[in-house]
Amino acid sequence: MTSPTPRPRSRRVLDHSLVVLGAGALATGLGILTLAPGISAASSHREAPLIAGDPRADNTDVYAFTSPDRPDTVTLAANWIPFEEPNGGPNFYQFADDARYNIKIDNTGDGNADVTYSWRFRTLTRDAGGQFLYNTGPVTSLNDPDLNVRQVYDLTVTTSRGTSTVLRGAPVAPSNVGKASMPDYATLRAQAVRNAPGGGKAFAGQAEDPFFADLRVFDLLYGGDLSERGQDTLAGYNVNSVALQIPKKDLALRGNATRNPVVGIWSTTERRGVQVTDSRATSTDTGWKQVSRLGNPLVNEVVVPLKYKDAFNTLNPSQDRTVQPVVDKVLDPILPKLIQKVYGVPAPKPPRKDLAEIYLTGICKACGPVKADLNAHRLNKDASLRKIVPAEELRLNMAVPPTAKPNRLGVLAGDLAGFPNGRRLADDVIDISLQAVEGAAQTGKLVPALAAGDKVDANEVPFGTRFPYLALPHTKSVNSGPSGGARQSAMTPSHAAAIGTAGVALLGVGGLRLRRRRATS
Repeated sequence: MTSPTPRPRSRRVLDHSLVVLGAGALATGLGILTLAPGISAASSHREAPLIAGDPRADNTDVYAFTSPDRPDTVTLAANWIPFEEPNGGPNFYQFADDARYNIKIDNTGDGNADVTYSWRFRTLTRDAGGQFLYNTGPVTSLNDPDLNVRQVYDLTVTTSRGTSTVLRGAPVAPSNVGKASMPDYATLRAQAVRNAPGGGKAFAGQAEDPFFADLRVFDLLYGGDLSERGQDTLAGYNVNSVALQIPKKDLALRGNATRNPVVGIWSTTERRGVQVTDSRATSTDTGWKQVSRLGNPLVNEVVVPLKYKDAFNTLNPSQDRTVQPVVDKVLDPILPKLIQKVYGVPAPKPPRKDLAEIYLTGICKACGPVKADLNAHRLNKDASLRKIVPAEELRLNMAVPPTAKPNRLGVLAGDLAGFPNGRRLADDVIDISLQAVEGAAQTGKLVPALAAGDKVDANEVPFGTRFPYLALPHTKSVNSGPSGGARQSAMTPSHAAAIGTAGVALLGVGGLRLRRRRATS
């Protein structure tokens, strides 16, 4: 694999070579979307060539999980602005005023959003003409006059019934400048958590980057001999986050999370009037254009060929199956061949219908070779089977209860509340994905040579126990290291392999004990 210059935010690293639009090959008679060079010049991830100039539109990660302390709700979180150095002043980190940030939910399985939450931000500056500082003294509240630059947001929700305002003028938690400027940042964070109508909660602001991984994977898979592992590349950095805690009924098809527990989630960024072409022609279109998209981690980085990366960021999931060049790379992915070349681990034989199932259809007995019912839209009793299409979404079965002692390997370790059934903050998506791309979901065994993964098994700081769960942002310069060293798991490769074997064996015998809906539309 010839990797582009790695950036600590190409954070979907190892698998999802598995992913993306796979099922175009599973559907017949569908038109192919022609993607000529230059169809999109407004990408948002660095894995797509044109993102470098627009970090405020750069989606980094999406999370979706049943709230551990409020199991009647689901927590959704999405992050933007990768690689925020804590001491990056005097112009600290803000959401874009000229963008629209979205979290979208598909509860029918047709690849289209049935529920969309949208944020629009406004920057308010108290003294733009006489000050250069973000804050002019210690900030003790979000209304403190010493907070010179602040942001507020309007949050709306769009369903088939139309668009309504959830919150108006809600405050954003500011960038954490440091102890002298913000002596009690936890209080500022708490003030930014707002109750929403109907029993929900909302948050927007800076947070510690929850993604943990050794991104030296791009040096031909950790140096070609697994010598470059164990360093959390993202340790010490921050991101800008939005988070929601929503009653399950507000997300479920027909408002019934018992009959229809499965939802698909992704985030997008839109800009108004952006030119969706790489030509130099002048655009007069002032409408909103999608410039970034993110569902499962690692998709665009590893699966999508360079020629189509920008275009992928503009697509709706309902279109995924029509992009044949990318479909081909899902069913016959590049990554296993690279692993075979570098490490001699035999690549599973294509077509990789197991990967199409995990990332495009969800897991169900009728969907593919992973014989278990977990998180496919087909499990929704009121879903129309003829309208369900393969689409790249982060799927969550809301009926799976939170795990008392979560396992970082998620479903592969028998922890059915973890990735790829949604994604929790502490799920080790790098190690899970590496094993999945090597066929663990089919064989029931982890690949011993890669069982230790990237040797970064946990975030460098603990996550919170209540909404928004994200850790407080760092203030210490990354150059001098985060306040604590990256914590590594004591789990040995053999122990991890045993756990993985048991978890996948559970899948193999369909032991999820989740009732699959009858095969009727």
